[in-house]
Amino acid sequence: MSVITRTIDKIGVIGAIVGSFSCAMCFPAAATLGAAIGLGFLSHWEGLFVHWLIPIFAGVALLATVMDWFSHHQWQRTLLGSIGPVLALIGVFGMTHHFLAKDQARGIFYTGLIVMFLISIWDMVNPANRRCATGGCETPTQHG
Repeated sequence: MSVITRTIDKIGVIGAIVGSFSCAMCFPAAATLGAAIGLGFLSHWEGLFVHWLIPIFAGVALLATVMDWFSHHQWQRTLLGSIGPVLALIGVFGMTHHFLAKDQARGIFYTGLIVMFLISIWDMVNPANRRCATGGCETPTQHG
C-alpha cells in the first residue's frame, strides 16, 4: 500500500504544480515558468485548473499523505506532509472565494507548492518505514 500512496502523492504534487502553470492571472511566477517550458497552451483552461483541478490534485496529495499514515504511523511525517496541500488549498480557495487578499492567497499557495515539492523530494530520498507500537513488535531472538 505504501508504494501506491507514494505514487498517488507524487501525482497530486505534480498535478497541483502543473495546474498552477496555466493560471497567469492568479499565479504569474508559475505561469511564466510554465510558458517557458512550453505549457503556455494551458492558459485556455485557466478557470478549470483554478476552480477544479488544482484543488483536486492538492486534495489527492493530502489524502495520500493521510492514508500513508496507516502504513508508517509516524505522525510527524504525516503532519509535515499535510502542511503543503493544506496551504495550497487555502491559497486557491482564498483567491477564488475572495476571503484573502490576492497577494496573501498567492503567497500561501506558492508556499504550499514549495512545501509539497520539498516534502515529496524528501519522501523519495528518505522513504517512511513502518513503525509499530511497543507491545505489537516482535522481539528478535538470539540463535546460539
